[in-house]
Amino acid sequence: MVDLFEKFQADRGPLGQYAHLAHGYYAFPKLRGEIGSRMEFNGKEMIIWSLNSYLGLANHPEIRKIDEQASKDWGLAYPMGARIMSGESDYHEQLENELAEFVQKDAGLLLNFGYQGIMSIVDTLLNRHDVVVYDKDCHACIYDGLRLHMGKRLPYEHNDLESFGQQMEKAKMFAEKSNGGILVITEGVFGMRGEQGILKEIVEYKKDYDFRLLVDDAHGFGTLGKTGAGAGEEQGVQDQIDLYFSTFAKSMASIGAFVAGDKDIINYLRYNLRSQLFAKSLPMPFVIANLKRLEMLRSTPELKDNLWRVVNKLQSGLREAGFDLGGTNSCVTPVFMHGTPFEAANLVHDIRETYNIFCSMVMYPMIPKGMILLRLIPSAAHTDKDVEETIEAFKAVSKKLKAGEYEGELKFAVSHQP
Repeated sequence: MVDLFEKFQADRGPLGQYAHLAHGYYAFPKLRGEIGSRMEFNGKEMIIWSLNSYLGLANHPEIRKIDEQASKDWGLAYPMGARIMSGESDYHEQLENELAEFVQKDAGLLLNFGYQGIMSIVDTLLNRHDVVVYDKDCHACIYDGLRLHMGKRLPYEHNDLESFGQQMEKAKMFAEKSNGGILVITEGVFGMRGEQGILKEIVEYKKDYDFRLLVDDAHGFGTLGKTGAGAGEEQGVQDQIDLYFSTFAKSMASIGAFVAGDKDIINYLRYNLRSQLFAKSLPMPFVIANLKRLEMLRSTPELKDNLWRVVNKLQSGLREAGFDLGGTNSCVTPVFMHGTPFEAANLVHDIRETYNIFCSMVMYPMIPKGMILLRLIPSAAHTDKDVEETIEAFKAVSKKLKAGEYEGELKFAVSHQP
């Protein structure tokens, strides 16, 4: 028998093992200044490509005004209690109804947070007799929800229709044997690689298999589709998505989430979703502020148009320069390179300190060993100058990487220990 905490001395985890090298710079960095395409990091102004504010609403003057006024009018305490007990309001219901209408569903349910929301949805929908089929690249929040499921879990290779079909055959067999149902889970846009989920292909299987489809569209909501209703609208299958989920943390640059679908299943979730039944209601300032954000999604399509102008300029420029962006067909812009973890860290340090470009670095275990992924998140607030300077910086560091200039140990020692 060992002390519970003692085991962590030998195993700090796949990311925690680098904490003594990374904290305060590569991990848990502090960006300062007004939220925008350029902010201060490590004492220097940098072009920032790591903010989830696709439409540029985080620091939009109309948004800042409503955020301030809502806080003054309501404070952070109102309404008190969980919604089922004492935390309901007309505004909460209004936001749910408007969100459902926006994503072309009958009803909606407001959630306090995206991560806990999707976990609790998965847990609530499934019992031990049911079978769940899911894309291997689904977000960690979905995996954590699946850990709560006591029945069969069948992952299919990422966006691989053949693998999906094979797992559906197994799911049908298991469900018939256990007298359970089948839930399929995928994402509208996969946040690391930027690829849309194969929703159009998946719904075709409804002709031969009896299943329900849950789509996490955190990165597609507000950015894809004619009206911004997401990946399902973009692919023409929004009506075939049984439960549509998204967070406010991306396009709306806020806090909270929602799920939408047929009225009957939403009412079931309303009375059974433990993460909401036993949690304080979303504070009123966030509800009022999110109503305003949703209004802007509907009434100012130029925000999405400008976002895609930036996305297209950035992605086409990088591709023309010879960079591998994988199969992205969304705003998420991954740039794949080859190298060791230390080469990746040295490259990121150089692109920040020499070229004033701040972007996120993704390494194993999130992607295969030997790969470097620099993820860029464009927004409507970025300018042509931001894009042009970034492309030139990427050209420069790529040349250095290929020349071996980033080889060896970490060239930048972090002194900010946790």
